[in-house]
Amino acid sequence: MVWIRPDMKTPSALTIAGIDPSGGAGISADLKTFSAIGIHGCSVVTAITVQSTMGIEDVKPVEPELVRRQIKAVLEDVKIKAIKIGVIYTPENAKVIQEELDGQGIPIVLDPILISTTGQKLIKDVAIRTMIDELLPISTIITPNIHEAEVLSGIKIRTIDDAKRAAKRIHDLGTKAVLIKGGHLKSDQCTDILYYKEDYYYLKMERIKSDEIHGTGCSLSAAIAGFIVLDFSIIDAVRRAKEFVYYGIINALDVGKGNKIINPLANLYKESERFNVLSELWKAFNELRKMKGIVKFVPETRMNFVYSLPKPLGENDVAGFPGRITSDGSDLYAISRPWFGASKHVARVVITANDFDRNIRSAINIKYSKELVDSAKKANLFVAKFDRRDEPRDIKEREGMTLSWGVRYVIEKYGRVPDVIYDLGDVGKEPMIRILGKNPIDVLNKLKMIFGNLSNKI
Repeated sequence: MVWIRPDMKTPSALTIAGIDPSGGAGISADLKTFSAIGIHGCSVVTAITVQSTMGIEDVKPVEPELVRRQIKAVLEDVKIKAIKIGVIYTPENAKVIQEELDGQGIPIVLDPILISTTGQKLIKDVAIRTMIDELLPISTIITPNIHEAEVLSGIKIRTIDDAKRAAKRIHDLGTKAVLIKGGHLKSDQCTDILYYKEDYYYLKMERIKSDEIHGTGCSLSAAIAGFIVLDFSIIDAVRRAKEFVYYGIINALDVGKGNKIINPLANLYKESERFNVLSELWKAFNELRKMKGIVKFVPETRMNFVYSLPKPLGENDVAGFPGRITSDGSDLYAISRPWFGASKHVARVVITANDFDRNIRSAINIKYSKELVDSAKKANLFVAKFDRRDEPRDIKEREGMTLSWGVRYVIEKYGRVPDVIYDLGDVGKEPMIRILGKNPIDVLNKLKMIFGNLSNKI
């Protein structure tokens, strides 16, 4: 999100695409994406579709001269810093777009949409050749999926090497950069191939287990254009756009009877939630300091108390205390207020648990004590244990993976997320208790329940 001074012109992008009445793809997705990134979006309509989340019924192109006049009206008025081109449908519209944009010096992101998810053609066969001849040479980057890359390159794509060859061949048609989206390649990870300035870049993200999400390609190409507007390089714009879309997918909206639609605004909600996470965690820490006897349970490796954004993607989505929490024997101290990315170990506990139960977003680690474990059980909290000696060798050899493995092990064993997870340590590893909850106050309440049975001992 970019913040604009009142005396500054708002940076703007233009989408040239079709209208999706369901609001999931096309211009609707593009404009929401631009807004979420923090720029203004203009639009030129090339086609009107009859579609819903269940599929496309019909497509009607806008007359070429009307497309031309729309483009002229925008470019003569608004300073456009990047353009995304989506559905063009007819060769006449492709030619008009080329005539109006060629020589403008504006970066162009071309999303060569050939067919919908449900099989409806979104471009006439005769227009494909026109798109290749007229639009590829003026584009900065083109973003085909596997099927589209096969059509454009003439290469059957089954492997990463196939995708690399196809990217090179498409590049040679005239565009500066090629991003082949690897969502349809079979693998545990989704690997996109970016070919730019004679180098290949492999952009990997964990594959999301979900049905088809409507509008992802539109949002990705629009996001690339949006980040170009904000002066990101091609490579960085693509990387940022992938992260943007990934979060939009895991927060996809279920609005109709068919496919879910991407939620570009999820990124805005995520940013607005950051303040609440930090505020609630700081408040809970000050409540933690008031708990009688808590200083006795600060581990040798110190304590951390974390709270994540909804659906955290990694440690940078989890707030914790830089340098961890320590004690002088009578009080708890933190060197600063909490911040995102400040925890690794306890953050991984939350990230792993959140994969199974989206309500679990907070955790704290405390010193192991048999009395604490027994007290947690007496308080009717769900307590689970893992043994570090059972950890597979390949996990043990990967730095920082033990906790993710241990948490996943107990959750899969019992079929739900425990309130308390502990282990008895190993060589060079301190025994530890972790308490998990929906939020920091939930964690504190569980800690108080445990301490309630120990009041005569602390």
